[in-house]
Amino acid sequence: MAQQDIPPLEQPPTSPVTAGGSDPVPPAPLWLQRLSVVVLVVFCFYIGVLLVLLPWSHYWQDNDFLMSAPALAALMNSSVTRGVVSGLGILDFWIGISELVHFREYRA
Repeated sequence: MAQQDIPPLEQPPTSPVTAGGSDPVPPAPLWLQRLSVVVLVVFCFYIGVLLVLLPWSHYWQDNDFLMSAPALAALMNSSVTRGVVSGLGILDFWIGISELVHFREYRA
């Protein structure tokens, strides 16, 4: 296939535009930007704590759903599965910290 057969790629617009014209979309108010990052960080920390601690608690083992399926109970009670779930919790912590550190306010 020759080089001239490949069509050129279209460049994405550099700034967001409204559907009706070429005016850029104003950023969200500062209070909304700050509130959204606080909610996201609190959510990530909460889910992270849940995923780190829950696999090692008695709620994970004494579960009626797992008791009804012995093969699933053996899989879910293995240390490998518990470690993977706890690792996802640590990853969730990391996502929350990353969002907090890399937060940027956009002003109009």
